[in-house]
Amino acid sequence: MSTTFETSTTFAKLAELPVEIESCSLRGLSQHFFSHDRLTTVVCLHGGGEEGLGEDITYYPDAQLEFQRAGAPDLAGTWTLAELGAHIDGLDLFATTPLFETYRTWRRWAFHSAALDLALRQDGRALHEVLGLEPRPLTFVLSMVVNDAACVDRLHSLLRRYPGLRLKPDVFPCWEDERLLEDLAALNAIETLDFKNFDPALSPLNPLDPAIYRRVAEVFPHAWLEDPDLTLPGVDAALAPYRGRITWDAPMRSVAAIQELAVLPPMVNIKPSRFGSLRELCAAYDFCAEHGIGVYAGGMLELGPGRGQVQYLASIFHPEAPNDIAPVAYNDASPPDGLPSSPLAPAPAVTGFRWEA
Repeated sequence: MSTTFETSTTFAKLAELPVEIESCSLRGLSQHFFSHDRLTTVVCLHGGGEEGLGEDITYYPDAQLEFQRAGAPDLAGTWTLAELGAHIDGLDLFATTPLFETYRTWRRWAFHSAALDLALRQDGRALHEVLGLEPRPLTFVLSMVVNDAACVDRLHSLLRRYPGLRLKPDVFPCWEDERLLEDLAALNAIETLDFKNFDPALSPLNPLDPAIYRRVAEVFPHAWLEDPDLTLPGVDAALAPYRGRITWDAPMRSVAAIQELAVLPPMVNIKPSRFGSLRELCAAYDFCAEHGIGVYAGGMLELGPGRGQVQYLASIFHPEAPNDIAPVAYNDASPPDGLPSSPLAPAPAVTGFRWEA
């Protein structure tokens, strides 16, 4: 069982697209969510009278401010998309060592996605046209932190306003409280449970007793179980009866990472920023299709074009999956009325790698 990036049929349709770059600029975005400020950086590639956009979603405001102060690398020239991608992959895009090595792929994806957008816009076609795929209505779920009873109350309020909304809550130690579990079950809206065992920033702060894994799997018999660490004492045994519902997110960064799993899973969460490059991402889509592995997407609290780009990819590769890419306004402390419901109508731009919703 193997695949190579060179044999990715999806990437082959994009690899030889020419792209002309004259300059590159950065634009900072910020938004306040609950108790923190979220900062991202839009990468803008300019050339041939067009602009290609991507978004760096690296966490921590200081990392974004440092990026914006340092400025973008010089990418001026005429390339094929494959040549430019290989060049980007060889660059160090951080002025100082990032807090986590995974941030390197996140930032690379900002440049890869901007390059793809620019190449397509210069070519006068949209991504789905080049790939020969049709955008379809996009199913989405909402990812939520649920670490106390107040969070559950907020979900009840949100579901009264948006009764069809499906949810993907993060599991915390407080879930050992049976009353909280009962209140969550009463929502009848849980699609996926995220154990966060491979999030380098969160997992050390979120130790879970094996009994919690078993109990939530019992209480939510139809939910996907994302990112449990089966190497932790007692966890593998606790989830043994529910193995057919286990899926993976944070460890999924390449085709090799999928192949290295002891058993190929029924589903994986493919986040473009985790894969870093267009070549790697396309290879993963092809591998999963070849081996009958379901795919869904997840967001990284994008503020700009990045969220639409993930929605665009999901609409052509896995529109009916439990995609964790709800419109960003759902993450507001007080979401406004009138937000779109799932599924989202297809909204690709006329040209490029953009979603206009």
